[in-house]
Parts: sequence; structure tokens; C-alpha cells
Amino acid sequence: MKRKERHHLKENELAHTIASAADFVESNKQQLINAAAAVVLIALVGGGVYAYRYRSDSRGQDLLADAMATLNARVVPSTPSAATPEGELPAAASIGALGTYATQEAKLNAALPKLKAAAEAYPDSPAGITARYHYAGALAALGRHVEAIQAFDDVTTRAGNSIYGRMATFGKADTQAKAGQLDLAIANWKSLIDRKDANIPEDALLMELARAYQSKGSVEEARKTFTQIIEQHPTSPYAAEARAEIESLKG
Repeated sequence: MKRKERHHLKENELAHTIASAADFVESNKQQLINAAAAVVLIALVGGGVYAYRYRSDSRGQDLLADAMATLNARVVPSTPSAATPEGELPAAASIGALGTYATQEAKLNAALPKLKAAAEAYPDSPAGITARYHYAGALAALGRHVEAIQAFDDVTTRAGNSIYGRMATFGKADTQAKAGQLDLAIANWKSLIDRKDANIPEDALLMELARAYQSKGSVEEARKTFTQIIEQHPTSPYAAEARAEIESLKG
């Protein structure tokens, strides 16, 4: 076949392909328009969701930062206590500096509504979960144990097996122990120990478990747990305390 004839055939094939494509577009015009509109709509929705989440995260972080500023403020007595040596009272106390509170209780009560607002504004965001965890801790520190346990449970539900979810279980167990709910606290300490979580030192968990047994009057269980600390974590900062507790249990 001559070169001219081959070139002519290729031109015919190209013309046929273009004509077929044009016929397809013409016959399916509405479907193609709908598909293109759908793609644009999906892109717009995706962009809108991203923008909303970004604004929500930013606003949630702002609320959390404000709450944490209060929670981390200094506690400065308004008047010197008997335990404060002369000349050692912080200067902020004498001028009523902003960001300071006369007592720990006053500071926690000031932080609570801010932490709650940050937690409830965007409850499932990282900032909201963090705020709720500290809200629960503040309640526990104020002795509002029932509310604190409920807040820790809420953190666990929302945070799942994340670090805040596990720390919420830790906080709940500590609060239960302080509230006298020792059996529940012991069960939670054991569950945390069984998880082998590298973020929560096992020696610290064992010490809390041993103390709970001790408070409950389960002397043998307390002794076993203190011994476990010494044997499995000999370099732990809790080891010396565990030895002292074992000696006291002998007495």
C-alpha cells in the first residue's frame, strides 16, 4: 500500500473517531452535564466540610486555650499564711495581679465553666475531648466525685482507645478510690495493667492498685502487689515506698 493511501486511511479513521465522539456527546449530553454537575457539587461539599472542620477545630482550640490559661494560672494567697516566711510572698499577691487566684479551689471553680464550654462546643473534636478530660479532673479535685466519674466516662466514650480514653479510665479509677468505691477502682486499675499501655507506666498503676487494696483492708493482696513492684520494677521510684509499705504491713 502506498504511503499516500495509508495516510488517507488514517485521516478517515481519525475523522470517524471524532465523528463517533461527537455523536456520543450529542446523544448523551444531558447525562454528561449531570455527571459534571455532580462532580462540581461533590467538590463544593468536600471543600465546605473541610472549611467547616477547620473553623471548628480553630474555634475549639481557642476555647480550650482560654480554659487552660485559667486552669494553669498561679495560686497566690491574698494574705501571707503562717507557713509563708516573711519576705517570700510573691509580688503578684501584693498587687492583685491578673491570672492569679487566692486558692486552688477558686481557680478550679473559675476554670470549670470555661472547660465545660470548650467541651460542649465541639464535643468530638480533639480540643473538645481534651477540655472534657481536664473538666473531669477539675471536678475530681474539687471532690465532686459523681460528676467527675460521669465526665471521665464521657471522655472514654468519645475518645475510645486513644491516649485520652485510657487516661480517662485512670482518672476514673483514682476518683472512685477517693470516693470509697474501692472494688470499682481496683477493677479499673487491673484493666489498665492488663492493657500493657506504654503511655501509662505499669509501676505507677501497680502502686495505685496496692494502695486501693490497702485501703480496702486486703492486706495479702496489697503485700503481693507491693512485692510485684519491687521484683518487676526494681529501679522504679515507687520501689522504696513499696518496701516501706511491706514493712508497715508486717507490723
